[in-house]
Amino acid sequence: MKVDLNVEVLGLSLRNPFMVASGVLGVSSRLLVRAYQSGAGAVVSKSIGLEERKGYMGPNIVIGECWVINAMGLPNPGVEQAIQEFIEARNIGVKLIVSLYGFSVQEYVEVSRRVGEAGFDVVELNLSCPNVKGTGEEFSQNPEILSEVVRSVKNHFKGCVIVKLPPDVGAIEKLGKAAEVAGADAVTAVNTIKGMAIDVKTRRPVLSSAIGGVSGPALKPIALRCVYELHRNIKIPVIGCGGIRSWRDAVEFFLAGATAVQVGTALIDHDFKVFHQLESGVKKYLKSNGFKSVSELVGLASET
Repeated sequence: MKVDLNVEVLGLSLRNPFMVASGVLGVSSRLLVRAYQSGAGAVVSKSIGLEERKGYMGPNIVIGECWVINAMGLPNPGVEQAIQEFIEARNIGVKLIVSLYGFSVQEYVEVSRRVGEAGFDVVELNLSCPNVKGTGEEFSQNPEILSEVVRSVKNHFKGCVIVKLPPDVGAIEKLGKAAEVAGADAVTAVNTIKGMAIDVKTRRPVLSSAIGGVSGPALKPIALRCVYELHRNIKIPVIGCGGIRSWRDAVEFFLAGATAVQVGTALIDHDFKVFHQLESGVKKYLKSNGFKSVSELVGLASET
């Protein structure tokens, strides 16, 4: 039996449902192209803002047995320079979703407007960065403020808008519903969760900012629960993200309700070959269980 991994996500015809998560590759066109040519169905850029930002001084990352904590501080060259890199990648055929952030509603609007004018038609709003004050809890943990950002962006950006949600909220489905009602076309679940590491020799936090965002396998059960609850409560697509490193992880997210998944930390261990591993494994699972496409799996764990 022939199986098909092609998916339609927000008007994008993707060869497979496996995306590169935001924050992993930066904005270099060379890396964006390499990721896509290595098998990713789409690539989400690093979050870009209105102006250049240097980010935090090192150390910025600490790796544990089943987790990674990072506190990069949203370094990026600013929207205008980033757009030039994105255009170069798009011209080579990369399916690109532009991630963006702001320190105010007006900044989200302005960055999205410029991205739209450059011809990009899908953005992911990073409303939940856990380690930069002014871009995280202030926007994502208050449904009213989240709604204001989404509505304002939708009024100035004519393409599709994805809202990236945080895991550390009491009821993520309420945030998802607020995003949906405000006009969001999809949500990504989830961003990293706040955490830290302490060096027992120096007796000080390892990261220069002390607190960072936890990703990797340790985040997976939390992310999976968030996708499950969102799928049961909203009608727009849910994109799963958090600890996906094998075909089995991806299938679990599809069953929970994810239309597509994003891969981030797994690139540290498996490099870009992770996409071929995911594709091969999911195809085998579909074929051995009598499914013809990934879409047939979406939300099956929610059925009663």
